[in-house]
Parts: sequence; structure tokens; C-alpha cells
Amino acid sequence: MARRARASRDRNTAPADVPASPWIQRTLPFFDALDEEKLVKLEAQVDWIFEEVGIAFRDDPEALRIWKEAGARIDGDTIRADAQWIRSLCAKAPREFTQLARNPARSVTIGGNNQVFAPIYGAPFVRDLEDGRRYGDMAAFEKLVKLTYMHPNLHHGGFVICEPCDVPVSKRHFDMLFAHMTLSDKPHLGAITEMSRAQDSVDMAEIVFGKDVMDNNCVIMGNVNTNSPLLVDKVVTEAIRVYCGRNQGIVVVPFILSGAMGPVSTAASVAQAMAEAMMCCAFAQIVRPGAPFVLGNFLSSMSLKSGAPTFGMPEPVVSNYAIGQLARRAGLPLRCGGSLTASKIEDAQAAYESADSMHSTMLAGANFVLHSAGWLEGGLCTGFEKLIMDADRLGSYQKVLSQGLDTSDEAMARDAYAEVAPGGHFLGSGHTMRNYQTAFYEPKLSDSENVESWEEGGSKDMRQRAYERWNQMLNEYQAPPMDEAVKEELAAYVARRKEEIPDAWF
Repeated sequence: MARRARASRDRNTAPADVPASPWIQRTLPFFDALDEEKLVKLEAQVDWIFEEVGIAFRDDPEALRIWKEAGARIDGDTIRADAQWIRSLCAKAPREFTQLARNPARSVTIGGNNQVFAPIYGAPFVRDLEDGRRYGDMAAFEKLVKLTYMHPNLHHGGFVICEPCDVPVSKRHFDMLFAHMTLSDKPHLGAITEMSRAQDSVDMAEIVFGKDVMDNNCVIMGNVNTNSPLLVDKVVTEAIRVYCGRNQGIVVVPFILSGAMGPVSTAASVAQAMAEAMMCCAFAQIVRPGAPFVLGNFLSSMSLKSGAPTFGMPEPVVSNYAIGQLARRAGLPLRCGGSLTASKIEDAQAAYESADSMHSTMLAGANFVLHSAGWLEGGLCTGFEKLIMDADRLGSYQKVLSQGLDTSDEAMARDAYAEVAPGGHFLGSGHTMRNYQTAFYEPKLSDSENVESWEEGGSKDMRQRAYERWNQMLNEYQAPPMDEAVKEELAAYVARRKEEIPDAWF
């Protein structure tokens, strides 16, 4: 869709009370849990799947035509290919790339030593302390977009922070995109569920950024799941053709419940996830060499009694470490993990499971973390309080990742020892006075006061404090500035396209 160039437009800054919240530039070393022998064995399993088992590409004849012209072996709809050829195609994808935001101060770099936090994606339900659990609607969606925009520890807007179930399925992507593009100026994802919706996402992004900027930069990405085991359907291939064909980014994530969509052994499921995602990366590079690609892994253990997914368990934690090493060896940015839990509310189970999931994600080096805040009920529900509680903790991860241990002369504090006698204290020393404002991370939601002060304040637990915090944030929200002509053009596009499409609720 042809659009006029806007290469130099919309250099607005965010309101003064909303920090720019750049992405994390990691200084902490990655946690490499596997030795060379295990890595080589896993890579051999991935190559065996490429060459002997194959990956089915189904319901998209155009995808099969693209593979055939590129020289792949096709048996029905199953693609088998030389492993070195697949790896050479994957090598064409950038190791890191920048996704531009409408506000340049909020653009993020994905890959390399960078980490980007985004909220939950795809939940049909929402929950908060006042209104309880209910289907998501557009009002809730807009509130969640605003909260994500305002929180300094969330760098990216994601897309489906909840499903607005009061809007027809055929049209809700327009309203979601319009909300992200006008209520926030952080980067975000686009729609993928049908090819036309992906195209609408790309077209609307072009309205915001202009053709010239979009031709040379990633400004929007799609996030898709393979249909594990070993199946790539047309939702994936059509999204790749739309986004990568326009030189935009794609995130491809095998969603594997070990024991159901993959073998019960973690090693085999990790190798399967790598094979599925890398085959999609190879396809993306055939479509458009150099198109941004993020390799995803969403591996969960499951209850073999009920079939329900489980989170924060040791097997997914180990898979995060393994997939991190394998992705770096393949030269591809990684998406995995998040603050995941099967708990229904923000209770101790949610805290433990989310902390274990997120901590392993941090150490493993996931470059793009979807579901980093707000996830409840195995991903079925977005918790307003959970979003704020998780994001509060992301600040501590951000400090660990980006600062590590400071060993500068100032940090060694030798002058302080000249001031403080043995048995004294450092509270009033010059070193303390110079550094006390930044020395420690102070979470906004934690209460570290004595019990008497806590009782005087109403004996509030963290859920209550989070409830009050997100309501206060919404009361203080101010929309980021936007070129009115662009906003009008977006609104006109949405109105025209909605007129062209009949309502559909499934």
C-alpha cells in the first residue's frame, strides 16, 4: 500500500512524568548451563529432524511453491532439507535489529546482549480486585495499553494484552491497533490470525511511519505459533509472507507441552522446538533475505494426571537455559519465558512460579520476553494487579542485567573508611550521601516498614497496593502527542475497512 514518506516526522517526546524506559542493554554474562558435548548432541537432533523427519507446511499452496522453487525436498506437504542449507538460510537473519517506536526515544533493539520486556498476550479473560474475573472487553484493553505505556519497566506494548470480546473477531484487530498507535508511543506487534489482518497491520503501520521509513526499518512484528508437533499451518506462512515480505519482523514460537505436543523428555522437546522455529526462519529468509526474525520457545511441562500445563517447574526452567545457548549458536534473537503461572489469582503459587519462570528467562538471555507481566491462569486471564506486581519486579531484573556489580573507584568507597571509625556507621558519610538515591532498587509495591506502620496504613497486602497503584496511574494518564493528520488518516482507514468487512464472531 503506497504511502507518502514521513522520514522526519513525529519526533515528539513523551510527557515528563512518563520515563522513556529504554530496553535493557545486558552486561551480566549469560548462564550457559550445557557443555559442548550436550550442545552438539542437541544440534545433531535438530539436523536429523530437518533431514529425516521433516516439517509439514499445510493449507498454503503458495508456501509449498516457494519451498519448491528454493530447492527443498517435498513429500506431500512435508519439507525435508539439508541441515546445512537450512542453517545457512537462518544465518541471513540479523543477529540483532531495532524496532522503531512512534517516539524514537522508545525504540528497542532486539537480539545480541539486549532484552526487551512486553506484557501478556492473548488472554480472553481479565481480572481485578473490584470486578473479579470476566471476559475482556475494549474498555479493559485500552486501560491495559495505557498501563503498559506508563510503566517504565515494560519496554514494548505487545498486542493482545487481552481479547476485547465485545468487538467482532473480524474487526477487533483494527480497534486494538488503533489503541496501541494512539494511546501509547511504544513499539508493538500486529495481527496474524488471517492474512488480511496481517496486511491491515502493515498498512496501518505505514500510515504512522511512512513508506520510506518502513522500507528501511522494522516498525511492526507479528507473533505466531507453530502447530506442534512438526506442523506449520497457513497462519504462520501467510504472516511470514506479509510481514517479512514487507521487510518487517516475525516471531515464531513452537508451543510444546512436553508429553503432548512433544516427547515427554525435555531434550527432545527442545530440539523439536529449535527445528520447527528454524525451518520457519529459513522460509522467512527465502521470502525476504535479511528480514528480522525472532526464534521462540514456549516449552511447558504438564500434569500427566489432568493434562493441564504447569509453570515454573524445573523442566521448563532447564529448557530456557538450553534454548538460550542454542539460539546464540544459531545467531538468532530469542523469545522465551515470562512471568508464568497456573494460579488463578496473585497468591503465593503465582509468586513462586512466576519468579522461577522469569528468573530463568533472565539468565538464559531471552531477547524479547512476551508475557513478562500480567499472566494468570495458564495464560487465560490478564490480571490488572498481576500486571503491576510483575512489572514492579521487572525493575530488579533490569538492574541486575544492566548494572551487575559495579567495581569502579566510587563503588569501592575507600574515602568512606577514612570517615568512619571502627564500630561506627556509614549512614552520614560523604560516600553514602553521594549515592543513597541510586544505591538500591526500591520496589514501589513492597512494604518494608515495621508492622505498626503497616497496620496504621490499613494492613494492605500487595494485591491491594497494586490495585490502588494501577487506578492511580490511570487517573494520571495523559496520551502521548501524535500528529493529528496521522491520527485522522488512521481513523479513516479503520472506518473504511470496517465498512468493507462483515461482522464475524468466530
